[in-house]
Amino acid sequence: MSILVAGGAGYIGAHVVRLLVERGEEVVVVDDLSYGTPDRVAGAALVELDVASGKATEALTGLMRQHGVTAVIHFAARKQVGESVARPAWYYQQNVGGLANMLAAMEAAEVNQMIFSSSAAVYGMPPVEVVPEDIECHPINPYGETKLIGEWMMADAERAWGLRWAGLRYFNVAGAGWDDLGDMATLNLIPMVLDRLSRGETPKIFGTDYPTPDGTCIRDYIHVKDLASAHIAALDYLAGGGEMAEHVFNVGTGAGSSVREVVDRVIAATGLDLRPEELERRAGDPPQLIGNAERIGRVLGWRAEHDLDDIVASSYSAWQADPARPHF
Repeated sequence: MSILVAGGAGYIGAHVVRLLVERGEEVVVVDDLSYGTPDRVAGAALVELDVASGKATEALTGLMRQHGVTAVIHFAARKQVGESVARPAWYYQQNVGGLANMLAAMEAAEVNQMIFSSSAAVYGMPPVEVVPEDIECHPINPYGETKLIGEWMMADAERAWGLRWAGLRYFNVAGAGWDDLGDMATLNLIPMVLDRLSRGETPKIFGTDYPTPDGTCIRDYIHVKDLASAHIAALDYLAGGGEMAEHVFNVGTGAGSSVREVVDRVIAATGLDLRPEELERRAGDPPQLIGNAERIGRVLGWRAEHDLDDIVASSYSAWQADPARPHF
């Protein structure tokens, strides 16, 4: 009896793996190690594999049978919006193809529980400021499209062979649950600000004329450890065996923080005294995007426990603890 975590050596996946190991679960991590390292998944079995490769279905089927896998948590995907626009066919091959391989292996190995790493990118630019799960989805880039298609695929598998599934639509994930599990990439706001500050450069704010209180975009920031605990709650929900009234869940706080507020708090955490550089808007950024978190609280009994101060403090602590990073 074990849990297979695809993409488990990455930023979010490693947090989920650690929580699973801490509660005594047997865990098998499948990862191509493009965004993670083996030391981040201590206590779990690690198999290096690209789930989108041609022979992945056969390999995954064998792993599931060998380890007695009962559920899959699927993180394995590419996630850079700009890259998805530049390389759409590759994103479909990686994200949709990788999920198709996983679902085929699950059907062959008779594993019928899956938690899918979805995204708030499925919503696109919704006409509301606080987004509920049942609003019509209109993703505006290939990355978001691949996540919405992933949800469709799981719904099809449910009808075809009884898959029990949950799709978690993340908002802006940040922070670190442990110093050794900080965000290794510099693709999200807080690591980008820390990166520029650590190199003696000024952080940038894109757009200061939005219809928001301070003129910058507002987003729902969720602590990565809270997000990891949401996966554990979803796993228990699937294992409960009851009828599933809901399948997709926003994972957010239900509240927003502005880009300026986040940048200012990161600067303050470093002890530096400077002002960020203000630039023109980027195309496609909605003024405000906050997740309605009522459903996940009602159905899964989950709620966020960490605030923005926790997110910033843990991000800075993990950055300083990483020997590969330039320090302050």
